[in-house]
This record gives sequence, structure tokens and C-alpha cells, in this order.
Amino acid sequence: MPEPSAGQLQRRTVTSSGLPLAVWEGPHHGPTLVFVHGFPDTHVAWDRVVAVLMDGFHCVVYDVRGAGASGIPSSREGYRLEHLRSDLTAVMEAVSPSRPVHLIGHDWGSIQGWDAVVRADSEARLAGRIATYTSISGPCLDHVSALADAAWRGGWDRKREALNQAVHSWYILAFQLPVLPEVALRLLNRRLLASRPGNTHHFAATLPDDAARGINLYRANIGDKRPKVPGGPYTDIPVQLIVPLRDAYVTPAFYRDLHRFVSDLTRVDLAAGHWAPYTRADEVAALVASFVTSHDQRH
Repeated sequence: MPEPSAGQLQRRTVTSSGLPLAVWEGPHHGPTLVFVHGFPDTHVAWDRVVAVLMDGFHCVVYDVRGAGASGIPSSREGYRLEHLRSDLTAVMEAVSPSRPVHLIGHDWGSIQGWDAVVRADSEARLAGRIATYTSISGPCLDHVSALADAAWRGGWDRKREALNQAVHSWYILAFQLPVLPEVALRLLNRRLLASRPGNTHHFAATLPDDAARGINLYRANIGDKRPKVPGGPYTDIPVQLIVPLRDAYVTPAFYRDLHRFVSDLTRVDLAAGHWAPYTRADEVAALVASFVTSHDQRH
């Protein structure tokens, strides 16, 4: 599997609300693709996908705040979605100031991507900035709340799906505990990096600290702490939903009835686990390329 060399990606710094973000850009070929990684990853999680796409697209990756080479917020509040959304906007404006970008998110990168997409009609700084959105293994938190309510009002099949997802999401509650999660994640991830078992090379050397700090994503955003989306979490932006069917953390039930919120939805099921951008990079890259090409307005 090819991976981009250091010489093919040029590093730059984009500042967002005083916080430096480490950004890497490939050659300016074709439409701009902005990839956003999740927890506890860095931009490295996209290396294999970018290696496939960079000859035909302008590929951009960055380390989100608190991860990798980017700046670290001074408090838990700094991890709230509104700050992540501001970071994404700053990156989009820096790398593609005159054209909308095609956004691709995985895990928490997908969660924050959804947050930007459903607010594109209500925030002036996001208006016209996103051409399409590809989401992998990270639902919109506002959709989750609405669909959970529908599940509990529905029949037993819907209730079982909701309970099954709750079991898969056990770690979210565990991360609310003080101190212990940070200690455990640093220890476990140091051991992981020391042994490097198969299919873990999408993790950067900063993994122990990234994981410990990234817990703040859950603490700052899970629950009734987010401002509501004006008019509701709907979008007319074309969305491609890639669903890894063997995802150990996000079950397909999260996406039931998503068409209620997305007017232009394309769903693709993939026989893969959670880290599909690494383990099934060729397939993910092909799906992104096809979707972007079919929706790009450059031609």
C-alpha cells in the first residue's frame, strides 16, 4: 500500500483563534479534499487514502487541536465543537479561499464534519464552503439524539438496536471518570507503540498523549451541552455515508432514517472495521474519488 512521502506533502501552519494547527497539503491537482481525523488519531490516519488520491486531487490533512503537532487548548472547554468548527473553517479558508472544498471525516473528524455541514445554512462563515461531505464512523450528535428518541418510542427491534449501540459505546461513560481514563490510556498506548501489532501503524508516535487529551472531546461535547442547530440538523449538501459493517464502536443502527435529515444521501456499506481509512484505503479512496468527481462543479 503506497504512502505519501514527506516531500510530496508540504507542511504549513494555520492559526485558529490563536491556536496553531499543523496542516499538510499535496500538489494542487483538481478539487480540494480536506480530511479530518478522529480519536485518538492524527493526520497520519489518512496517509494511505491520500497516497491514492493525491495525483488527481488537492489533498489536505491536518492535526486537530490537542493532537499531534497542533496546539493544545488550555482547558476542556477548548475542545467543544464550536472551536473544532472554527478550526475547520480556518483550514478551509486557508487552503481553498475561492472554491468550496470536499470534506471527508472519520470518527470524531466525522462528528465535527457533520456539525459544520448541518450548520452551513445558519453560519455565514460556512456558507458555500463545503461542496460535498463523506462521513465514516462518526454520526452527527444531533441526529443521534433525535434517532435515540425515535428508537425508544418505537418497537422492540428499535429498542434492541439502541441497547446494542449503548453496549458498544461503554467507553463514553468510562471517559467521564476523572483522572483514571488518562492514566489508563497513556499506559495502554505506550505498550501498544512498543509492540506495534499488525494494523496499528495509522497511530502516530504522539498516541499516548493524544489519547489522554482527546478524552476531552467526550467530556466537552457529550450530553446537553451543545447549542441547538437553528432550524434543526438538516442539510442539502450531498452526503456520502460509508458504513463499516464490522465497526466495534459505531453500529449501523446509528444511521437508520438518516434520510430524514439529508436530502441528497448516498450510503455505501463496507465489509470493514472501524479504521477503514487505513485497512481498506483503496476502497475508501475510490469511493471518495467517484463521489467528489460526480458532484464537483469545476467542469
